[in-house]
Amino acid sequence: MKYLVRDKIFAIGDDYWIEDEQGRHAFLVDGKALRLRDTLELKDPDGQVLITLRQKMFSLRDAMTIERGEQPLATVRRKRLSLLRNHYRVTLVEGTELDVSGRILDREFTVEYEGELLAHISRQWFHVRETYAVNVVREDADTALLVAVAVCVIRMAEREREDD
Repeated sequence: MKYLVRDKIFAIGDDYWIEDEQGRHAFLVDGKALRLRDTLELKDPDGQVLITLRQKMFSLRDAMTIERGEQPLATVRRKRLSLLRNHYRVTLVEGTELDVSGRILDREFTVEYEGELLAHISRQWFHVRETYAVNVVREDADTALLVAVAVCVIRMAEREREDD
């Protein structure tokens, strides 16, 4: 299933809706302003928090944590020693690792588990430049997690570009 994201600016304090293919509100990305660290919440249409993204404090490398119900779910980091600058690793708490690679800033990348495609993020399906889709390929995939991973790595890549 594809989820449509209108690529506003991932600034803290900005809220925006992610829609499903039928144009219905699927997730609200709620940027939390006035926090010491970068914090975003992914909510369902009823306002229930599904996932929280937080910038890791005092990390040697830029990292964000993904939490569900205030419990750590995963850590996202730019892959060390990667020839591709836009390669991130998502390490789930139970040890599973997801690879995120491609042109993050161009919104053309994939999320894979052991070489199997879980989600494809792309602008190619749209003519509007500020729009991209998160296409969750597997029916049994954790959709909220994959949408959160896409939002997270884009936010991290944008911050990295600003710092350069």
